[in-house]
Amino acid sequence: MIDFDALEAANRPLNAFLDWDRDAKAGEGPLAGLTVGVKANIAVEGLPWTAGMALHRGRIAPADAEVVGRLREAGAAIVGTLNMEEAALGTVTANPWFGSTRNPHDLARTAGGSSGGSAAAVAAGLCDVALGTDTMGSIRIPAAFCCVYGFKPAEGAVSQEGLELCEPGFDAIGPLTRSLDLLERAARVMGRFGEGEASGCATLAGLGGVACDPEVLSAYQAAVDAIQPGGAVTLTHPLSRIRFAGFIAAARSLAEALREADPALLSEHLRHLIGYGAGRAEDKWVADRDILATTRAEVREAVERHGLLLLPTAPHLPHLLGEAPPADQADFTCLANIAGLPALSLPAGWSADGLPAAVQLVGLPGAEAGLFAAARRLDAALGAYRPPPDQGERR
Repeated sequence: MIDFDALEAANRPLNAFLDWDRDAKAGEGPLAGLTVGVKANIAVEGLPWTAGMALHRGRIAPADAEVVGRLREAGAAIVGTLNMEEAALGTVTANPWFGSTRNPHDLARTAGGSSGGSAAAVAAGLCDVALGTDTMGSIRIPAAFCCVYGFKPAEGAVSQEGLELCEPGFDAIGPLTRSLDLLERAARVMGRFGEGEASGCATLAGLGGVACDPEVLSAYQAAVDAIQPGGAVTLTHPLSRIRFAGFIAAARSLAEALREADPALLSEHLRHLIGYGAGRAEDKWVADRDILATTRAEVREAVERHGLLLLPTAPHLPHLLGEAPPADQADFTCLANIAGLPALSLPAGWSADGLPAAVQLVGLPGAEAGLFAAARRLDAALGAYRPPPDQGERR
């Protein structure tokens, strides 16, 4: 039996879950007995399907998204829906309509975004697996901030049916868990998963010029020492410019999707963000597209040549809620989305005051097994996973 009263009590200080299905039951299969929370932009039959937006506050999902159906068929109990950044555009999960999600490792800090509810729920033991979505890092950044494992599948590997899209060319639905074994079990159920190996690894020369917190650099160096990369990749464009081009693509996509929405049902912040896309001059948008195409080709070629790419997940530790988020949080994570490659974030180290740092591995479609095998070796060397203080396993 799932103790929903205990789950609701544990959720109150975090605001990770928004809605519950108290009739949820586990079935038979490879995920039998496990509980799953689902980000609010993914349809769960009979539950609100809000995408974190007042615009969709009254919408009830008429059917499960395909990926949710796959998890049910595998025996998982779908227990509820999770808080997220409004329209999945942002890295904080300070939602103006549904409230902020707090980090289980420090309630004063962000859980990251846009899948902040997913990462916080998994970290705190409110569910075994959470589904998130990743447009330019929205699974991996919260995973890093909450010290859990997060996987962004390759382009087209997991169905987008039943997903309220942000940028269709970048979006991927993926799992977050507290172990790599469970992460792989969930990923195999959710979509296409290749058995190819991953031999070799590269880093990004000079980390692309991105200024990282000292604790992030220390964790990254520990990962470099453990995995011993054999090459360094140089990209044509600065990471900040690549990330901004990706942001413009997402903002343009959302601006078009919300073109006829009542402005009163969109927060001022969201209107400001999508305004960047709607107001982008055509010549600048052409330049943005060229940057994205060049970066996609360069990253794919580099990973094909070296097997894996090792990067920090986010350049900074989780910041205090209420502070403006650093603009460069997605500078590293955006590369996998732009290139359409699978990527996995894992815990890598800690600050003196108990804040987690993480690294990510980017691999090749068809070689997901090799990506996970490399992540296991790195995870064993780093030994950085730890649960939040005073948080145990819950059902």
